[in-house]
Amino acid sequence: MSTMNVVVATDLTPESIALLESRDGIAVACVPPKTANVRAALEYAEAIISRSDFKLDAPLLERAPHLRLIARVSAGLTGIDIDSASERGILVMNAPGVSAVSAAEHTLALMLALSRNLPAVHDSLREGWWLFDRGQQVGLQLQGKTVGIIGLGRVGQRVAHLCLALGMSALAYDPYIREEQVTEARIQLVGLTELLGGADYVSMHVPATKETQDFFDEERLGQMKRGAFFINTAHGGIVKESLLAEALADGRLGGVALDVWNEEPPFNSPLIGMDKVIHTPHIGDNTAEARKDLSLQIAEQVIDALEDRDYRNVVNMPLLPGVKYEHIRPFMQLAESIGALQHVLARSPIQRIAIEIIGDEMNGLIKPMTVGILKGLLSPILGEQVSLVNAPLLAAERGWRITQAKGIKISEYRNVITCQITLEDGEEISIAGALLDRQKPYILGINDYRVHFEPRGHLLVMGSRDKPGVIGRVGTLMAENGINIASWHTGRAAPGGNTLTVLNFDEALPESVMAELREQDFIRHVHQLRI
Repeated sequence: MSTMNVVVATDLTPESIALLESRDGIAVACVPPKTANVRAALEYAEAIISRSDFKLDAPLLERAPHLRLIARVSAGLTGIDIDSASERGILVMNAPGVSAVSAAEHTLALMLALSRNLPAVHDSLREGWWLFDRGQQVGLQLQGKTVGIIGLGRVGQRVAHLCLALGMSALAYDPYIREEQVTEARIQLVGLTELLGGADYVSMHVPATKETQDFFDEERLGQMKRGAFFINTAHGGIVKESLLAEALADGRLGGVALDVWNEEPPFNSPLIGMDKVIHTPHIGDNTAEARKDLSLQIAEQVIDALEDRDYRNVVNMPLLPGVKYEHIRPFMQLAESIGALQHVLARSPIQRIAIEIIGDEMNGLIKPMTVGILKGLLSPILGEQVSLVNAPLLAAERGWRITQAKGIKISEYRNVITCQITLEDGEEISIAGALLDRQKPYILGINDYRVHFEPRGHLLVMGSRDKPGVIGRVGTLMAENGINIASWHTGRAAPGGNTLTVLNFDEALPESVMAELREQDFIRHVHQLRI
């Protein structure tokens, strides 16, 4: 077993490091999260575990020729060049939801601190000032106020419940949430304009995407109630800090609390040191409980991905939401084997790929199975640089035209996938496959030949003429070379015409045997592959 090198460029718990080190075939290197240290370690790394304080951009990824996996110890993915990683076939995973309780409680802490002006009165007493004019220290209570939550995911929902428990009203805006998905009747889904105009506290809980970059602009700030408070514990790209500073200075905002920043550390932020601003150094998930849970979860996810058991929380892989990889894995293996067979049978460049699925069990699987077929087609050409992440991109670069369709039942098999490739010379090669007992991939037919075989191990695909003695001559050739045939599957289009045979061996055939086989007068073509 070859060793897989995992670089840990953050502070995982000792239990999580021990879990990684306990796996056979995994070597762990813990390095400080500084570019020079990580750059050197990435030269041999298959995986890296990091937090948002370390950026993995395209130039750095180019220095990691063996990298297969990037694991982020948080829900956020800021600082990872996901497009470049996908082009390289590198999986990117995060750990959503684990720190939702910590992040929600930190949001509430910031809200309370803003309302009671805690930093200012704390500093006043520390400096020896006991202000008897209580009017200068007057705060606000949360009961009876309205919180506006933008982004009703795991953290947003927890913030809403905490605020409701304090007697607040809760408005929420999330274009991807339907009313029937909100189980708490007291959370009112509204439009963004209505939320901004009605909320005393606006709290951001949206993911870092292209759509949420600079989401909060001058226009949206202008729609907020005058004197309202703005809180952001999500990610720093939501709003330019200069806009918040201006809104504070002219009284449009009553206060600002930030745990995340445009740049981290925020050395150049105009908000640092301003009155009515509470700033914390990205500690929303920094509790003992969240740190332990996050560390263990990301370690388990990395192990499962490297050992090809599960790919949960991978953000750039075509898996179905809510469906476990162990359910999809047999379908993906079937698809990849179809692609590998198509490759060895193709005698000129591919122009078009048409994929059709049949059966209820295939519902929703056409995208991941298409990616599996593409990986099977490309891997013999491009090697390890091909993955389930970048196979569609690499296929597009080669100009392959891909169509997908759902068909009707056409055979005694209830759930079938068929892939037909059209080659540059006009030839078409069609392969159909299915799962037996929902677990075992089987090839049902290649073009007009019915050949039922399991695509596994060392295979020989042999096109021959349908004439007496073929089986005996091939068997004799193998026996003379000390080669055992594990299985033999032959299909023919018509009696006396051509046949297609697939043989399974315990090991690859020597080239000398392949050359001798090609010289037989009944052979039309013969190919060897391993699946």
